[in-house]
Amino acid sequence: MLAYLLRRLVFMLPLLLGITILCFGVMHLAPGDPTQLMGDFDPKARSSALMNTAGLSDPLPVQYLRWLGHLAQGNLGVSLMPDGLPVVQKLAEALPLTLWLNGVGLLLILSLSLPLGLWLAARAGGMADTTTTVLLYAGLAAPSVWLALLGLQWFGVGLGWVPLSSLNTFGAEHWPWWQRAADTLWHLTLPLAVGLIGSLAGLTRYVRGSALAVLGQPFVLTARAKGASGQRVWVRHILRNALLPTLTIVGLALPGLIGGSVIMESLFGLPGMGKLFYDSVMMRDYPTVMALLLIGAVLTLLGNLLADLSLAAADPRVRVGLGAT
Repeated sequence: MLAYLLRRLVFMLPLLLGITILCFGVMHLAPGDPTQLMGDFDPKARSSALMNTAGLSDPLPVQYLRWLGHLAQGNLGVSLMPDGLPVVQKLAEALPLTLWLNGVGLLLILSLSLPLGLWLAARAGGMADTTTTVLLYAGLAAPSVWLALLGLQWFGVGLGWVPLSSLNTFGAEHWPWWQRAADTLWHLTLPLAVGLIGSLAGLTRYVRGSALAVLGQPFVLTARAKGASGQRVWVRHILRNALLPTLTIVGLALPGLIGGSVIMESLFGLPGMGKLFYDSVMMRDYPTVMALLLIGAVLTLLGNLLADLSLAAADPRVRVGLGAT
């Protein structure tokens, strides 16, 4: 297993380098530049700024090699936005919220989808399964943007149950810590609920299908023929084997820490990684965009690696295929 892990890590380096080259080139193909707004009022100021702002007038290969050299030194650069903050500082300010939002959402999805998927598999073809399946497909088909706007209209504007945007109520910094924490949870209730609907529906259907595929396997029939209790069969045999494909889905959910947060954080005005990515793209903040794309690429590669390692740890047949026995 260690040799396999080392091979994967070594192969990830050239792949990551290729991803950064592709992202750097595509990013600069977008029209406009960080000084465009300045140039709309004063073309000469724009030309001067373009020559003096982070070497943007240099050829793209020169800019990329400069960025790569800084990255090798652990330097992600300085933001081209008017605040001029280091990119590391902006990431540090935005990362905790996104990690918390996605981490709590993932725990809720797993804690609900696993028992619900097994419950539906045990009642496959029945009225409860059919009704729940229709509701799950409706939740899976509904666009998250539409659900978010609908939730804001109904529960925010119409009923006034939840706030419409931001992370805290104005003046909350003067409240006791427990009141501030409750206020933050109140602001995050609707974003969590909207993100939960589609993901819960998809993973529940996945767990149900995996459990049904395991139900007809010979080892399940053998366990039942030996007199094993229903609970033992479901926990020791069906659940364990149904989790194998689910681990892949969970591992591949890591890139969603950024990509899946763009819509939610932008709509609800939450200062996380997703909103930072959106604002940076709109302002052509190249250093920040490249840092976020780099993090996304690393998370994607690590997600694939963790999914493979989880499968190998749970299934001896996978370890044999990897030569890790």
